[in-house]
Amino acid sequence: MRTLGEAASRVSRETGPFEEHSLLAPAASAARPSEAPSLTRRSFIAAAACVAAGALAGCGGPAEDAANPVAQDDPCPYNWNDLIWDGGRPVYRVNDQILSKWGVDVSEHQLEVEWGPVAEAGATFAFVRIGNRGATKGTLDVDDYFMQNVTGAHKVGIPVHAYFFSQSVTEEEAREEAAFALAQVHKAEAEGVSFGIIAYDHEEVELDGARANNLDSDQFAANARAFCEVVQQSGYEAMIYGNQRDLLRLTPAERKDYPLWLAEYGIDEPTAGFNFAIWQYTNQGTVPGIPTNADLNIWFEATQPEQDVSAS
Repeated sequence: MRTLGEAASRVSRETGPFEEHSLLAPAASAARPSEAPSLTRRSFIAAAACVAAGALAGCGGPAEDAANPVAQDDPCPYNWNDLIWDGGRPVYRVNDQILSKWGVDVSEHQLEVEWGPVAEAGATFAFVRIGNRGATKGTLDVDDYFMQNVTGAHKVGIPVHAYFFSQSVTEEEAREEAAFALAQVHKAEAEGVSFGIIAYDHEEVELDGARANNLDSDQFAANARAFCEVVQQSGYEAMIYGNQRDLLRLTPAERKDYPLWLAEYGIDEPTAGFNFAIWQYTNQGTVPGIPTNADLNIWFEATQPEQDVSAS
């Protein structure tokens, strides 16, 4: 899904305690509650159009060719002339108004995070890994630092979101993963944590016997929808993570129905011709309070749900 160098880094983030795995390189890539209001891809397009009037041109490059039906069906709404880099971080600014926020995503592989310095560094959201399904045996595991991370981020006022690393091979397994993820979320809510989005992250892995590497696009999309439907039926907002190859395996319906979290590294601006809410622009970031390299993200403001972040 990413370049070989990126894959080597990403492996540490998604390795389960018993089933180590790393990521395959992409076939083609530039280099991944409190009840939230409903946020469909269709409503996001309208919101983005309001805040960036007239800025629908200029997204992507060759991927937007008129012969590309994906770009026509679900076009990128951003004008990358409005994306600037400030202190090594991307900022989306339209008519002198900042329309983006900056944040991190972490798992047990970032070890023990000190959330106070992360907040002081400017993080305004955090995605925390709930757990994963093993790549070979298919067992479900909770991330060792899930509870510590979500309570720590919440206590310093950082809005908390979560993701689950899937290796589902059927829709039934995807629903099982969603139920497992929600059970962990409910435990954290009992400690006062408020959640916004719960994201689905399904990736191929380089490991002999990996059980989910050969899903066809129809099954991949069906699993993503099955997970997201369970999340939504439980009153949470769902999201789907991936690089361009992953996200183009979804049908246009999934790309419109669920906000997308795009991973694309080593570039000054995203190249995807389709719409997305978050850009994960590096997996090699340095943030005070995080003792390892970290994934860093820009979230376009019109796509963010309202959330209670008052510390308990």
